[in-house]
Amino acid sequence: MSATNFKTENNTYRKLIGNGLTYSIPRFQRDYSWTDVEWEDLWTDILGTIQEGGEPAHYMGYLVLQSQDEKSFDVIDGQQRLTTLTLIVLAALKNLNRLIEEKNQPERNKQRMDQIRQTYIGYLDPVTLVSRSKLTLNRNNDGYFQTYLVPMGHLPQRGFRASEHSLRKAFEWFEKRVREHARDRVKNAGEDEGVALATLVETMSDRLFFTVISVTDELNAYKVFETLNARGVRLSSTDLLKNYLFSVLHRENEHPHEMKVLEDRWEAMVTRLGSESFPDFLRVHWISRRSFVRQSELFKTIRSRVASREAVFELLRGMEEDMDTYLALTQPEASQWPADLKGYARDLRMFSVRQPFPLIVAAHRRFASGDFESLLRSCVMISFRYNVIGSQPTNEQERVYYAVAQKTSNGEIVQAAAALEAMKAIYPSDDAFKAAFSEKIIRTSNSRNLRIVRYILCALERQAGGQDYDFESDSFNVEHILPQNPEDGWETFGDEEVDAMAYRLGNMCLLAKGANKDIGNASFSVKKPVLAASGFDLTRKIAEDNADWTPDRIAARQKSLAKFATTVWRIAQLS
Repeated sequence: MSATNFKTENNTYRKLIGNGLTYSIPRFQRDYSWTDVEWEDLWTDILGTIQEGGEPAHYMGYLVLQSQDEKSFDVIDGQQRLTTLTLIVLAALKNLNRLIEEKNQPERNKQRMDQIRQTYIGYLDPVTLVSRSKLTLNRNNDGYFQTYLVPMGHLPQRGFRASEHSLRKAFEWFEKRVREHARDRVKNAGEDEGVALATLVETMSDRLFFTVISVTDELNAYKVFETLNARGVRLSSTDLLKNYLFSVLHRENEHPHEMKVLEDRWEAMVTRLGSESFPDFLRVHWISRRSFVRQSELFKTIRSRVASREAVFELLRGMEEDMDTYLALTQPEASQWPADLKGYARDLRMFSVRQPFPLIVAAHRRFASGDFESLLRSCVMISFRYNVIGSQPTNEQERVYYAVAQKTSNGEIVQAAAALEAMKAIYPSDDAFKAAFSEKIIRTSNSRNLRIVRYILCALERQAGGQDYDFESDSFNVEHILPQNPEDGWETFGDEEVDAMAYRLGNMCLLAKGANKDIGNASFSVKKPVLAASGFDLTRKIAEDNADWTPDRIAARQKSLAKFATTVWRIAQLS
């Protein structure tokens, strides 16, 4: 980056906004998104600078600006802060206007109001009340900003975007805080309210300062943006990529229609996914088609591979093609998949296993429906053996899935059987799985773990008795035979044994809801007839096979359940 294209300096808010310069949020930047959490933090900082004996200056962080003429600037990073400070000034103007309407020194407050507006907000046509603002927001927010907020008129609340409501709420939040501050000054310091309002704006603008990075080349601006992101400045990776893709089109002098198409299609994807999920989806998409990449390296990798308008739209088309599959995996209830496929997706979500996603996405593009269903079911079996029961490290597993995804994507693997053969290294053998299951402890104090235990016990009951049970049903509970908090009748178990044994799979069974409640923490002799009368085969078997309940009996039952488990969670081709 040439030094002549790069300038950095520290500027107060007054110097930034009060000297005839104008600022625009690029039309493709994200919408206003600050909430009361950020508003409260900023207001606390401002009060800390304007009170007597307060800090003489407050640092507001970096602004990254791009300009060719050093008069008008595009805000590459810093729009949330600049927008919010403008709303605070507008809140002060609203309160000055209130004083004028109340006939409280109307001439003096009208002078104050005009001067502050001209200095910090911009010129307002006295006839049309159309503003010539110093700050222009993005395409989704500027209309509401210029039409309602800058003129300080009625603020309608229906039929607007969420970000426009956020702008309105921010203005109303600060209008109240500014009014309270001014009245406190009147009460505690005997200060005129109009003077207090003007002093707030002037003092704030002199004591808030930024490190301003100005560049003349737009691509250099995005390079700065990326560098700040890498150094821990809180920027959205979704916005980062979006800005880069737009800069590629801008660099190649795209037709305005292409920019609009990219903007609309990008916005539609982010809306469906949510900005927080977008980076995860993008990584899954990229690995399923291109190369393995860590999340921390994702933007850097895409930037090196997507450098032309053709590549931008190829990336866009691929993401749109893969999005439904990703959403079916993460939000299966809303998908159009058949019931069996939805069930497999729900299982993976319950397991909190995402490593196979790139392979599943690639297989959905390439495999026939029967092969795809076989592969998805196999991913559930592997995930249960490897991740849920085996608790094996995921690094090597992830790379195996990636390698199979690549071969699937490029056409080397076209059927589930070949994919499974390539995944054999991450399929624990029956002996290894049986040994891990025999010792497994799952603490059901965690709601996710409790669901997994219900899932396991229902599957084992189905295998034992042929009866299908919905593990989500509220008609039964998980019974801990040795209670989690034992009372009389369990003296043979020491405290350490209770902690070690209560959450063993061998100590848990299914029991109808009423029966479970009745026996509570009772001794085994009390529980035994209730277990014997249960409608669940494996639960009845506990009463049939055990005269008492000891650590040895818990271990023996868990080994017995492990044998069942090898037949339930099984891939015949690999076993």
